[in-house]
Amino acid sequence: MKHYSHIGVNKKLPEHGSAMVYILVAIALLAALTASFMRPSSQQTTSQNTFNTITELNSQINFIRSAIQECVLSYPTGDTGLIGVGGYNTPYPLNPSSAYFTPAPKSGAAANDQARNILCPGNPGTSNDHADIFGGSSGKFFPPIVNLFEEWEYYNGTDGVFFYTSTDKTDAFLQTAMTKLDDQYSECEVDIIDASASTEDMTSTATEIECDTETCLRVWMITTGTAVYNGDTDADEAACP
Repeated sequence: MKHYSHIGVNKKLPEHGSAMVYILVAIALLAALTASFMRPSSQQTTSQNTFNTITELNSQINFIRSAIQECVLSYPTGDTGLIGVGGYNTPYPLNPSSAYFTPAPKSGAAANDQARNILCPGNPGTSNDHADIFGGSSGKFFPPIVNLFEEWEYYNGTDGVFFYTSTDKTDAFLQTAMTKLDDQYSECEVDIIDASASTEDMTSTATEIECDTETCLRVWMITTGTAVYNGDTDADEAACP
């Protein structure tokens, strides 16, 4: 009886060792499975951020551009007092900070040239009482700025008419989003100015408008022969304007 009992104990030893092997294998498989789920999740987040950024920028570009074009089409002569003024493109809105608005029947010149402040020169005479394009009176409420970007700025000058935004953030998906967005537009219509290493002039008049320690995304409405694309990142606007 003792002899058979001793044999029975010996038979259980291999079973105990096999159970430990199974446990270790299960742990290894669980770790591999966890890692496989984490990698696609990170990639998916990056792709989603890129898609969201492109969508938001595109939406705001179309919103701003259509509002300006509506003004131009509604009042094709603009403010007749500005026709022929050097460095101004009739009948597009004037820079909001222009001294032309001071004094003005309304609030005068804006403190900056943010696109949300542009006015429509829809007067048949020489009055500088231009109308708000964005706001409650027009029913076109300017959207909040795109996440990680600055306010849209507006320019009407010697080089043409454009508006732009910028970011000083270094998230990789932002650069990807802007590059993909640029590809959706015609050449010379949108350009990306990488000024993360050094300041880039955005106009032919030095220091008039600069992209400084940031990346700027610019959308052109019209261009003249003096327009500059010196900050173009992929050289696809080399032949512009």
